Amino acid sequence: MYDLHFWPTPNGKKVTILLEELGVPYRIVPCNIGAGDQFTPEFLAINPNHRMPVLVDTAPKDGGKPISVFESGAIMLYLAEKEGRFLPADVRGRTEVTQWLIWQMANQGPKSGECGHFRRLGDTRGDQSYAVNRFTDEVNRLYGVLNNRLYDRRYIAGDAYTIADMICYPWTVNWQGQGQDIAEFPYFRRWQAEIAARPAVQRGMAVGADLQNDPSTLSPEEQARRNKMLYNQRARPAPAGGLL
Repeated sequence: MYDLHFWPTPNGKKVTILLEELGVPYRIVPCNIGAGDQFTPEFLAINPNHRMPVLVDTAPKDGGKPISVFESGAIMLYLAEKEGRFLPADVRGRTEVTQWLIWQMANQGPKSGECGHFRRLGDTRGDQSYAVNRFTDEVNRLYGVLNNRLYDRRYIAGDAYTIADMICYPWTVNWQGQGQDIAEFPYFRRWQAEIAARPAVQRGMAVGADLQNDPSTLSPEEQARRNKMLYNQRARPAPAGGLL
């Protein structure tokens, strides 16, 4: 059994797509990132970076105590390796998938997230036009990378559907909110439509639909508390008495 500490964001949905594709039993453990669940001592014990998702494998292959894995890319590698699916065994195929997995974690995810952040922010905190233009253009460049990649192959890593496709797909669903026109990217659009039609992808994307909440229903005091907690985060102090 897998426990997935999760909130319905693209990073969380990467993993639920893979779990649904694998058809393995798993349990959702809600981690309300808006309320600050990721900062609790219990959560920090399984992810010192206080970000979801985190996977806890309660029945690891070595038969030992549960294994926890943070970072969505690491989670997907762990699951694909353990279950023996969606990751080629040969060195060339595995390398092809791995480099696109890292590409998504280092480029598509962060840049798309910043793009969405500044576009949603508007002018509530001053002129954001430079940031909006910078990240909108960078996301456009990344769609172009995928479009060129897919012009002569069915899937991102070649002819086989892999975790490279699953990890990239959720960040492409909100292309309109990212200020993009996917008609500009026909090969990408063909791929996106094929991935979206997969039943397991649809199930994975639907996980957590009941968890979303409307911030406007919160009291002004709670909204202020969350804003103070979530924005402009700085380093957490380390405990005293460690190795120096």
